[in-house]
Amino acid sequence: LLNINVGGKLFQIAYKVLAQYPITRLGKLALYTDPVKRLQLCDDYLVQKNEYFFDRDPSIFHYIFHFYRSGVLWVMDEMCPSNFVEEIEYWGIHLKYSQRCCRILFEEKQDELSEYLKIEKELEAELEPLNSGKQFDGKFLGGFRKMIWNLIENPYSSVPAKIIAVMSSFFVLISIVGMTLSTVEEMKNKTGKMWMEQMEMICAIFFTSEYLMRVISSSSFKNFLRAAFNAIDLVAILPFYIQILFENLDEGDMHYHEELHKVENVSKLGKVLKLIKLMRIFRILKLARHSTGLRAFSFTMRQCYQQVCCLLLFIAMGVFTFSALIHSVEHDVPGTDFTSIPYAWWWAAVSLSTVGYGDTVPDTILGRIVAFVCISFGIILNGMPISILYNKFSDYYAKLKAHEISQ
Repeated sequence: LLNINVGGKLFQIAYKVLAQYPITRLGKLALYTDPVKRLQLCDDYLVQKNEYFFDRDPSIFHYIFHFYRSGVLWVMDEMCPSNFVEEIEYWGIHLKYSQRCCRILFEEKQDELSEYLKIEKELEAELEPLNSGKQFDGKFLGGFRKMIWNLIENPYSSVPAKIIAVMSSFFVLISIVGMTLSTVEEMKNKTGKMWMEQMEMICAIFFTSEYLMRVISSSSFKNFLRAAFNAIDLVAILPFYIQILFENLDEGDMHYHEELHKVENVSKLGKVLKLIKLMRIFRILKLARHSTGLRAFSFTMRQCYQQVCCLLLFIAMGVFTFSALIHSVEHDVPGTDFTSIPYAWWWAAVSLSTVGYGDTVPDTILGRIVAFVCISFGIILNGMPISILYNKFSDYYAKLKAHEISQ
């Protein structure tokens, strides 16, 4: 018998049993005749008791011990997958020696643990800016840049930082409200335009100052440009300056082109300016910088993109299927709106979403049966992912909030 001491517990295994598994650690220990090679396989050797000592977990070694006696590796649910894999790799035993049912369950548990650790790592990366204050140590004007960085990026660092965060959200809302009011007919007079322009200028100055402070306090300009939030900040201020540039170009064209050509330019420029002004709506994304809920929603969409894409695929399949069916049963009806399958796509889309505007409806009995099946399919389809997405969103939101509070 080979005497094995694992973490203070003694086990005895016959040499001939261990020799049946020559590639394992204990199998090599039983087969080697050279004492030096044997000592390389264990942590210590007690000469008086003829015991080979291993500084490993004795509770898991019970399963290793059972494996040598029965030839089957037990895998228990209560064991940590990472710890168990580390132990069996140390002893040189492969997971293939376990029963197939146990192995499948264990691999599923491993995948769940890997996914959990991956999500935890990404959640920490989501809040990494709050923990990266040490990045300024030893750099040019490190103390000053760290102070600005705390004011702009870490609202939990001080009262002025919280005030700036609140002001940032306030100016975003003011900008969106101003853009909305500029489309109201009563606000298109001279006084209303002047107020809207002044409001837009104040917001643009604040956003520009905020962006420049972020540039100054950035420890790595390359990483600064790669950050999604900084790209949103840039999009928030560019429309104002592009609008000024185009308006100046327009004034220059007024002096150098003929009257007809000027009118054409003004028309084209007006369309471009409308598009540029519309880009200001992206400023609302700036709220995500200081909103845990929006960040949790964005994180949920990134984590569940496969489920979302699968849902969109099912919706597309439903639209094509039910639009073809409704066209087949309704195309002979006089005055029908289902003159072709593409014309039926809109009806299928609003029916699957259970919105049902009622602008296009079937007239025949068969058409109404198809509509009922379409609506029923839409209810089932829309109800499936809601619980999954909501549970993940609430879980991620709670974790992000807990991480922020612990800072």
